[in-house]
Amino acid sequence: MEIHDKLLESLDSKNTTVFYWSVTILATLGGFLFGYDTTNIGSALPALKSVYPAIGGLIEGYLVAGASLGAAAGALIAAFLTDKFGRKYLLIADAIIYAAGAILSGLTIDLAMLLFSRTLIGIAVGADSAIATSYIAEYAPKEKRGKLAIMQQWVLTVGILIAYIMGMLTFALAPGFAFTIDWRILLGVAAIPALIGLAFRIYMPESPRWLILHERFDKAILAIKRFGVDTTTEEIKKTYEFLKSQESNRTMTSGIKRAFLIVGLFMMFQQITGINVPFYYGPTIIGSLHLVSSSGSTVGGIIFGVEASSILAVINVAATFIGFKLIDSFGRRSLALLGYAGMALFDFLGAILYLMHISIGLLIGFAGFIVFFAFGVGGTGWIIQGEYFPTNFRGRYASLIAFVDWISNFAIIEIFPVMHHSSLGLGYTMATFGVLSLIAVAIFFLIMPETRGKSVEEITSMFENNTLMQLRNNSKPFPKNVSEEAKKVED
Repeated sequence: MEIHDKLLESLDSKNTTVFYWSVTILATLGGFLFGYDTTNIGSALPALKSVYPAIGGLIEGYLVAGASLGAAAGALIAAFLTDKFGRKYLLIADAIIYAAGAILSGLTIDLAMLLFSRTLIGIAVGADSAIATSYIAEYAPKEKRGKLAIMQQWVLTVGILIAYIMGMLTFALAPGFAFTIDWRILLGVAAIPALIGLAFRIYMPESPRWLILHERFDKAILAIKRFGVDTTTEEIKKTYEFLKSQESNRTMTSGIKRAFLIVGLFMMFQQITGINVPFYYGPTIIGSLHLVSSSGSTVGGIIFGVEASSILAVINVAATFIGFKLIDSFGRRSLALLGYAGMALFDFLGAILYLMHISIGLLIGFAGFIVFFAFGVGGTGWIIQGEYFPTNFRGRYASLIAFVDWISNFAIIEIFPVMHHSSLGLGYTMATFGVLSLIAVAIFFLIMPETRGKSVEEITSMFENNTLMQLRNNSKPFPKNVSEEAKKVED
């Protein structure tokens, strides 16, 4: 069954201009800042331990994982606000909160202030991750929605890489200030992109679909015009009636339950299969392989750890770009299944080589794992988070999905050191992640639909009109000429 409305069809069939990409980059700013933040704390941690000897145990864990826990809280807060107040103004508020957290981190006077600022950063990032893909899904043309939404993951990988580069430059250029100024620069400089993003987010249009559903017709006309579509109040009102007929007043329909189950499981497996291990603990783990010579000094050790992890960051950025190129042609389902299968393969390969005491095998395992995660799993999760739900509840359920992601993120960060230092060891821990990846392949082969080439209204209808086990067989994209035939019939 095709879902058709003249105005929405115009939005869904637009070419992506520079304006579309500019708005998308602004919307996904939180992804960049989170990528930067989770990496720079790892680079700064050795210096922070010297400055604040109390850092250790739970305090150390919170410095590393606290942003993820704060992000879970931010996602929950967004769940109660975004559908009521819109996407734009919450994105503006997030940029303000993040900038404040980054500034406080760089100017911190004691450990308590640092921990508080880490929590602020997490709240901002969590709320941003809950809102950004919902916002993108509501203006993106359906044939390009995957490319636009995957920017959330791609800018995150860029943020990780930039953080490593900043770490290397800062400690290498001013090694004498490693324990006084360098770590403050690393933590505080993130306020600059946050403030720049804040200035430009003020000029972003609100989500056209959200404006129409909330009967703000004059603002909807202006917003839609900025996306290159001219319309009238009469057309807007027809679209409002159409959207209202497609939207349910109930907060949890059978279709929403099915969508929530699939994307919730996807985001959980995205995290518990171990992607955070090479990025949160990479400098320590890879450093033990001695693949790059180190000067032996404390500062030299810091630089060495950052250099070693930068290899994986470059791979992550490049592989995510592959996903960017394929997501709207190869499809969400196919990339996800290939991604999880490849992750399992390299987990097992890395585990076997590591247990055979072939040191470089661990790096090979990490690198291959990251490639398949980056192009098949990382971005796909954020895309389906934004496109699976109906517009009037998209913000709420996308926020709850973000909460699932961040809680799973926090859990694996906390659990990994225990697994690593237990009888499992690193080799069998990687094998465990491989088994989890295979389980993900089996689950999503059975229940995950293909949503490329569909409007968000068509996706909602698909979830409502198919059982969980039917979805994968009723999810082929509509042919491009279907909408043309529908127009002829309507005329």
